[in-house]
Amino acid sequence: MNVWKLSTLVLTGSLFAMGVYATARPAQADAQPRMQSALQLLEGAKQHLEAASDDKGGHRVKAIQAAKDAIDHVKKGIEFDNTHQSKEEKEKKK
Repeated sequence: MNVWKLSTLVLTGSLFAMGVYATARPAQADAQPRMQSALQLLEGAKQHLEAASDDKGGHRVKAIQAAKDAIDHVKKGIEFDNTHQSKEEKEKKK
């Protein structure tokens, strides 16, 4: 196989892959800056709690778990919002 045929094949394959990626990816949802900010703050708080000393009567461990739960809920809230339409969004489409 000569170099020109190989390069044409690679270029064609690359263009095809980019086309598939562009059409197959999900629609972009709202950036949700407040939820993203909350997520970053919670993750930072969890890191600080994990770095703190152990002598807190069990409250540090409970706070770490609460932070993990809050992080999980924020992520689920973001995912829910990205996959569901609000009443306002539904009315805009009418």
